[in-house]
Amino acid sequence: MIIVTTNTVPGKEIKDLKGLVKGNCVQSKHIGKDILAGLRTIVGGEINEYTEMMKEARQKAIGRMVEEAKERGANAIVAMRLETSAIMQNTCEIIAYGTAVYVE
Repeated sequence: MIIVTTNTVPGKEIKDLKGLVKGNCVQSKHIGKDILAGLRTIVGGEINEYTEMMKEARQKAIGRMVEEAKERGANAIVAMRLETSAIMQNTCEIIAYGTAVYVE
Protein backbone atom coordinates (compact mmCIF):
# COMPACT_ATOMS: atom_id res chain seq x y z
CA MET A 1 0.00 0.00 0.00
CA ILE A 2 1.41 3.36 -1.04
CA ILE A 3 0.62 6.08 1.50
CA VAL A 4 1.40 9.72 0.74
CA THR A 5 0.43 13.06 2.26
CA THR A 6 0.30 14.64 -1.19
CA ASN A 7 -2.73 14.62 -3.50
CA THR A 8 -0.93 12.55 -6.13
CA VAL A 9 1.54 9.68 -6.23
CA PRO A 10 4.67 10.73 -8.13
CA GLY A 11 5.14 8.62 -11.25
CA LYS A 12 1.68 7.06 -10.95
CA GLU A 13 -1.69 7.92 -12.41
CA ILE A 14 -4.85 7.73 -10.31
CA LYS A 15 -7.24 5.47 -12.22
CA ASP A 16 -10.06 5.13 -9.70
CA LEU A 17 -11.21 6.87 -6.51
CA LYS A 18 -12.34 4.48 -3.78
CA GLY A 19 -13.35 7.12 -1.24
CA LEU A 20 -12.53 8.27 2.26
CA VAL A 21 -10.82 5.72 4.49
CA LYS A 22 -10.01 6.10 8.15
CA GLY A 23 -8.72 4.28 11.17
CA ASN A 24 -8.58 5.28 14.80
CA CYS A 25 -7.18 4.08 18.09
CA VAL A 26 -7.74 5.19 21.67
CA GLN A 27 -4.68 4.27 23.71
CA SER A 28 -3.67 4.51 27.35
CA LYS A 29 -0.79 3.34 29.53
CA HIS A 30 -1.14 1.26 32.65
CA ILE A 31 -0.81 2.88 36.05
CA GLY A 32 2.81 1.82 36.62
CA LYS A 33 4.05 3.58 33.50
CA ASP A 34 1.80 6.52 34.27
CA ILE A 35 3.47 6.97 37.66
CA LEU A 36 6.92 6.84 36.02
CA ALA A 37 5.82 9.45 33.48
CA GLY A 38 4.52 11.67 36.28
CA LEU A 39 7.86 11.47 38.10
CA ARG A 40 9.70 12.31 34.88
CA THR A 41 7.74 15.58 34.57
CA ILE A 42 9.42 16.75 37.77
CA VAL A 43 12.96 16.53 36.36
CA GLY A 44 12.09 17.32 32.74
CA GLY A 45 13.04 15.61 29.51
CA GLU A 46 11.25 13.33 27.10
CA ILE A 47 8.52 11.16 28.57
CA ASN A 48 9.34 7.89 26.82
CA GLU A 49 6.23 6.13 28.12
CA TYR A 50 3.97 8.58 26.31
CA THR A 51 6.17 8.69 23.22
CA GLU A 52 5.79 4.91 22.94
CA MET A 53 2.04 5.15 23.59
CA MET A 54 1.62 7.64 20.73
CA LYS A 55 3.77 5.52 18.39
CA GLU A 56 1.65 2.43 19.09
CA ALA A 57 -1.58 4.38 18.57
CA ARG A 58 -0.35 5.82 15.24
CA GLN A 59 0.64 2.36 13.98
CA LYS A 60 -2.74 0.89 14.90
CA ALA A 61 -4.71 3.78 13.36
CA ILE A 62 -2.73 3.66 10.11
CA GLY A 63 -3.07 -0.13 9.99
CA ARG A 64 -6.84 0.10 10.35
CA MET A 65 -7.01 2.76 7.62
CA VAL A 66 -4.94 0.54 5.29
CA GLU A 67 -7.24 -2.44 5.94
CA GLU A 68 -10.27 -0.36 4.99
CA ALA A 69 -8.52 0.78 1.80
CA LYS A 70 -7.64 -2.83 0.87
CA GLU A 71 -11.26 -3.88 1.39
CA ARG A 72 -12.27 -1.24 -1.16
CA GLY A 73 -9.74 -2.48 -3.74
CA ALA A 74 -7.30 0.42 -3.36
CA ASN A 75 -3.55 0.14 -3.74
CA ALA A 76 -2.72 3.64 -2.47
CA ILE A 77 -3.92 6.31 -0.07
CA VAL A 78 -3.42 9.97 -0.96
CA ALA A 79 -3.79 13.09 1.18
CA MET A 80 -3.22 11.04 4.35
CA ARG A 81 -3.49 12.98 7.60
CA LEU A 82 -3.14 12.21 11.30
CA GLU A 83 -5.01 13.96 14.08
CA THR A 84 -4.87 13.47 17.79
CA SER A 85 -7.02 14.39 20.74
CA ALA A 86 -7.30 13.64 24.43
CA ILE A 87 -10.36 11.58 25.33
CA MET A 88 -9.80 11.52 29.08
CA GLN A 89 -6.85 11.89 31.42
CA ASN A 90 -3.84 9.85 30.29
CA THR A 91 -5.44 8.60 27.08
CA CYS A 92 -5.11 9.72 23.49
CA GLU A 93 -6.99 9.12 20.29
CA ILE A 94 -5.21 9.05 16.96
CA ILE A 95 -7.22 9.25 13.76
CA ALA A 96 -5.60 8.47 10.41
CA TYR A 97 -7.56 9.34 7.27
CA GLY A 98 -7.07 9.83 3.56
CA THR A 99 -8.49 9.09 0.14
CA ALA A 100 -8.20 5.51 -1.10
CA VAL A 101 -7.31 5.26 -4.76
CA TYR A 102 -6.20 2.76 -7.38
CA VAL A 103 -3.04 3.85 -9.20
CA GLU A 104 -1.06 2.47 -12.13
